[in-house]
Amino acid sequence: MVLFTRERLKELVERQKGVCVSLYMPAHRTAAETQQDQIRFKNLLGEAEKALSDAYPEEQELLEPARGLLDDNPFWQHQGDGLAVFLSPGEFQYFRLPISLEELVVVGERWHLKPLISLLSGDGRFYVLALSQGEVRLFQCTRYSVGEVALEGIPGSMAEALKYDDPERQVQFRTAAPTGTGKRAALFHGHGVGTDDSKDSILRYFRQIDKGLRTLLGEERSPLVLAGVDYLFPVYREANTYPNLLDKGITGNPEGLKEKELHGHAWKIVEPHFQQEEKEEAARYRQLTNTDRASRDLKAVVPAAYYGKVEVLFVAVGIQQWGAFEPRENAVDLHSTPEPGDEDLLDLAAIQTLLHGGSVYAVDQERVPDKEAALAAIYRY
Repeated sequence: MVLFTRERLKELVERQKGVCVSLYMPAHRTAAETQQDQIRFKNLLGEAEKALSDAYPEEQELLEPARGLLDDNPFWQHQGDGLAVFLSPGEFQYFRLPISLEELVVVGERWHLKPLISLLSGDGRFYVLALSQGEVRLFQCTRYSVGEVALEGIPGSMAEALKYDDPERQVQFRTAAPTGTGKRAALFHGHGVGTDDSKDSILRYFRQIDKGLRTLLGEERSPLVLAGVDYLFPVYREANTYPNLLDKGITGNPEGLKEKELHGHAWKIVEPHFQQEEKEEAARYRQLTNTDRASRDLKAVVPAAYYGKVEVLFVAVGIQQWGAFEPRENAVDLHSTPEPGDEDLLDLAAIQTLLHGGSVYAVDQERVPDKEAALAAIYRY
């Protein structure tokens, strides 16, 4: 699974041009259900073809790259929980995602990106870093899903990290069987080994992991939960530069834990963190209501988000507000049903808030602080 970050979101926004087709669907990881996914995708392409025929009949060839996936059996045998496909003139991108997505086809002048917001929002996205001597695994999670991330620039084990070290100084370590206290003891062995040498080797290993992780995560600010034997936690914290590593972690050798088990342990740690963060931001919005630092007016929030003024945005999922925004005139037109050239303005506000470094809470309608509105914004100034 490829990691979907703010940087990838920015790339999508910058690369969209002309007529844009967005396709979303749930997917399955088990081979027995891949045929069902192929049929579902074929039906979505049929919907997209009709939408193009109605509004942009000259753009039917846009779907050709996606049609090529229909008979690509290996493609369907390596899915996540959801699939997102984006097409425009000269562009064809797809993402296997760790979240289940509702079927959706949107054809317009911009890609429809709001279903991806839960992967970037501040109310449920987190990471689990499972560390041991023998392997390193990174998982991207939401409340309901978990997917392993392909590691780029991160050593897969301590042996790989230290393979170019001086053999005379190389130290190996392994995890012993549990002691009577329920904790695992650290056993170190090697030439000239000592406590300082052992820690130094582990610290160098962890610094390589941290360096690769920072490159992989970019500007991400989602919580990171560490899973590993307890004596490694202080050493990793010494190496860590990621700002949102949580104090509490999952203790024990993670090599024996499957991804769903790691996810279950991690959610118990991050759920209170998310609840408290969302509660504090909702309370702050209510305190700022009736001041120039908060707004529920879509016509005011869309331009504010576009120009980087929105610091925090609550937006209701499963709701669309169709219309158009003209940046040069700072004008927002709202329509009850989509018209040619329209886009979901809730989607636009959320995407622009994320691109400008703000926090987005994509929540059910009843969790928007102003329950009569589809969005609520806190301004930076």
